[in-house]
Amino acid sequence: MTSNEQTTREATTATTALTGERADLLETLAKHRHFLRFTTRDLTDEQAGLRPTASELCLGGLIKHVSSVERGWVDFILEGPSAMGDFTAMTEADWAKRTDEFRMLPGETLDGVLAAYAEVAARTDELVAALPDLDAAWPLPKAPWFEADTKWSARRVLMHIIAETAQHAGHADIIRESLDGAKSMG
Repeated sequence: MTSNEQTTREATTATTALTGERADLLETLAKHRHFLRFTTRDLTDEQAGLRPTASELCLGGLIKHVSSVERGWVDFILEGPSAMGDFTAMTEADWAKRTDEFRMLPGETLDGVLAAYAEVAARTDELVAALPDLDAAWPLPKAPWFEADTKWSARRVLMHIIAETAQHAGHADIIRESLDGAKSMG
């Protein structure tokens, strides 16, 4: 068993006692995480960094991005908008760094990217299990894509993480099929 599989199994074991809404949220998130990770099965580091479609996206970069997004939103649940910063004040260097989330950079490996994602997932799962109130809310950070004076609850953030993961799992499936014809389903 790889360390990634072990981390995933430990997170699953820690949250299996949950019932109701929290169990449903985590089960749905786990399903979409699985499909995202599954698109990378049997690939080399080089293949994980290829961009075989018109998009700039690659499989390793998608997993890095989803990890970063999930980590950021979990920080938001815990700390509020200061954890994410003011997107309206981002510099060109900040945007370039953000763009690197979508790429496999020199020295990065698929195993490393997957292990980092497993750590993020375990942290999220533990938070959902322990969070006292899914209704706890913070104002959204400043960003051109957020409506001003809007608050999101922990529940709403978790639904956003699920949607983001599902959307990028679909992107990943198209990229994988373009690489070698393999599909996540079917």
